[in-house]
Amino acid sequence: MNPLLLPVIAAQGLWVRARTEVLPPAVGPDTGTVAEQAPGAPMRVAVLGESTAAGCGVATHDEGFPGSLARALAASYDCPVTWKVVGRYGATGRRIRYQLLPQLGEGYDLAVLLAGANDVLGRRSPDQWGEDLAAIVDDLTRRAASVVVVGTPPFADFPSLPGALARYCAERAAGLDRTSELICAERPQVTWINSTDIMQITGDFFARDGFHPSAHGYRQWARAVADHPRAEPRTDPR
Repeated sequence: MNPLLLPVIAAQGLWVRARTEVLPPAVGPDTGTVAEQAPGAPMRVAVLGESTAAGCGVATHDEGFPGSLARALAASYDCPVTWKVVGRYGATGRRIRYQLLPQLGEGYDLAVLLAGANDVLGRRSPDQWGEDLAAIVDDLTRRAASVVVVGTPPFADFPSLPGALARYCAERAAGLDRTSELICAERPQVTWINSTDIMQITGDFFARDGFHPSAHGYRQWARAVADHPRAEPRTDPR
């Protein structure tokens, strides 16, 4: 990014912060089960992370990523899927590592990490992010048979971000993603998925804040993650 644009980016950041509606996290149960009568062996799924795990943009977690992912997996494997979510608005990798991860529990078939956006917005370096991510995924591999790390969100497509700010965030996000890909490649149980490549982002993907997914966006995102060839749980319930 051209350093001459940094004052413009700073001004755009203040403008976005002042005008963007802060959507509350989802409410209601943080656990659930779908397809209870399906014939296959039950699958246990955990979702951990920032505001997208917390369900900002939808009313309940069932409408958000955890419920949507569970339904997508249940349809693929014809089995009951029980989900658990631990998420917090504004959580960086550091907070996830030290405050949220200990709340998760153990014995999962699949754990999905949604994180990195706040590390981009907080201007944390790839090294800082990588230190926390490595610790998180190493812990998750003790809690789940298979771990998926979803890449940073597609900032360049966010309706709420002006051009220069969107490009700046996208460049910083790409740096964190490169670190994530390397860390995950070193761990056989862990798969990194580039969130900017797995689906087409359209206007109805976003909630009214133009920053978080809508219910439709969460369904589309979760389905893309569930259908990714390397995101299959190591324990096949069939």
